[in-house]
Amino acid sequence: MRKLEISLPKQSYSILIGSGLLAKLPDLLEKHGFQKQDRLFLITDDQVAIHYLEPVRRSLSESGFSIDFAVVPHGEQSKSVATYESLIGKLIEAGCNRKSVILALGGGMVGDLAGFVAATYMRGVRFFQLPTTLLAHDSSVGGKVAINHTSGKNIMGAFYQPQGVIYDVDTLQTLSTRELQSGFAEVIKHGLIWDRSFVDWLFENKEELLERNPIYLTEAIERACSVKVAVVSQDETEQGIRAILNYGHTIGHAIEGTTSYSSYTHGEAISIGMVGSAWMSEQLHSSNQGLTKMTQELLTHFCLPTKLRTPLSEDELMDYLRRDKKHTSTGFTFIVSPICGQAQITQHVPEELVRQALRKIGAY
Repeated sequence: MRKLEISLPKQSYSILIGSGLLAKLPDLLEKHGFQKQDRLFLITDDQVAIHYLEPVRRSLSESGFSIDFAVVPHGEQSKSVATYESLIGKLIEAGCNRKSVILALGGGMVGDLAGFVAATYMRGVRFFQLPTTLLAHDSSVGGKVAINHTSGKNIMGAFYQPQGVIYDVDTLQTLSTRELQSGFAEVIKHGLIWDRSFVDWLFENKEELLERNPIYLTEAIERACSVKVAVVSQDETEQGIRAILNYGHTIGHAIEGTTSYSSYTHGEAISIGMVGSAWMSEQLHSSNQGLTKMTQELLTHFCLPTKLRTPLSEDELMDYLRRDKKHTSTGFTFIVSPICGQAQITQHVPEELVRQALRKIGAY
């Protein structure tokens, strides 16, 4: 088992990564100070529930914990006001109070949704992240929780840290091939923005990772989470450097929104977004020629898309980009890399350059 510690001004917590951790969940919760009289409420989705709901529920119940649960439909559509309101109602029905603990068992959608429920129920209750996807190695760490609005992704949200993260890499064995590949987009992102040696390691070990070797997966997740920890520890609420974690996300979110979250997984959209960001990096920083080609090669090795499968309207994508949280009245803000592994925030990016980047990834 690997252990990382994240230290923040108001709270510190641990990230545990390894095999067989869900089976040890009752003991791990007690070690984190949870008492058996504290009611647990587990939130998961219908796909994760098939594999893990009953074993986790039974293990906790047999260990003396009182646990209720709710299962939501899988997919980004569940990060909605309607689902959020329904979950609040179920917490009330279960008799949850301010000492209760929410367990987020699932991927990024479940973690975002359950975390936002935890942040707002009775002005905040404790919660734990139990990620079951590779993509969730990113979203489970750092305290960003949110739900979507019809006008955009993560419009309603908060910075609300979990009590801890327990990442059982064995859960990655039940992912579909597409879900696993999608998750590598965020893993690759952490190398591209912070650690060139990690990028090289991913090139060297792609076969073992795609074959789901738990030793290599644990190493990849630990290294990616280490980047997230280093960044968030410096800037918990994204007033500065934390924005670099959005590399590829500005365009990626626009792709998701324009396609109504139905054509691309989050990781696939971010993959294409990183190609656009790499191209802009080359145009803005002559020192980084070759970044686009290298990015495309690495993403292709992990079976991720590097351009749109079907052309999307450039103007529709631009409309979404203008709604990005980093966008200001003075222009577009993007995360770019002057050098691979050293991302930075760049403001006042010319609109025509953004449009050219969209054309490079297949917009019309």
